[in-house]
Amino acid sequence: MIASIYRQKRRLSGMAAIGITVLTLAACNTSLMNQQADGGIEFREDRHAEISALREYRDCRDEALALDNKARQAGSPARYLASARMLEGCEAALGPEVARIAVEERMRAYALSIQNHFRGGDVAAARNNLGKFKTAFAGKDLYYADGSSFTDTMTLVLGDADDSALGEFSIVNVSPELKAELRRVRYWQTN
Repeated sequence: MIASIYRQKRRLSGMAAIGITVLTLAACNTSLMNQQADGGIEFREDRHAEISALREYRDCRDEALALDNKARQAGSPARYLASARMLEGCEAALGPEVARIAVEERMRAYALSIQNHFRGGDVAAARNNLGKFKTAFAGKDLYYADGSSFTDTMTLVLGDADDSALGEFSIVNVSPELKAELRRVRYWQTN
């Protein structure tokens, strides 16, 4: 009889231990699911904000590109400048939380704003924006169809590079046509 009571106590304590374990696991699982659900919702909200900001950016950029196209057709410096300012505004409207998305797309648009400032005759703004471009997209560059570097080309064209230190432009990645033109200009300046 004592052995029977001992077995019952042992069985009850074993069942109680299993019950406590099941309840503990259920409570942990519920709190883990709540954390994942909250993290999932926060992730979705952040992602939605990024997508919305990118959509607004693209709409703004498309308007600026349409203005750029009109400037090209008319050869209008004022429209080039308006397009450049609009592209700058599109980039400025993006918050820091979106800075890591669509980087190359944004680089191309900002590069166009630099070129449009130059085409519009505002060399100081083009230089300023080239500096911002180099800072914002540090270590990255765009390349023209001929393989020449956007930053090297614009640095030379805008006069930010020391022409005499470039060894007749041999060490920079710019197009052969630009090198030839810059050599021609240098020749006629000194002769």
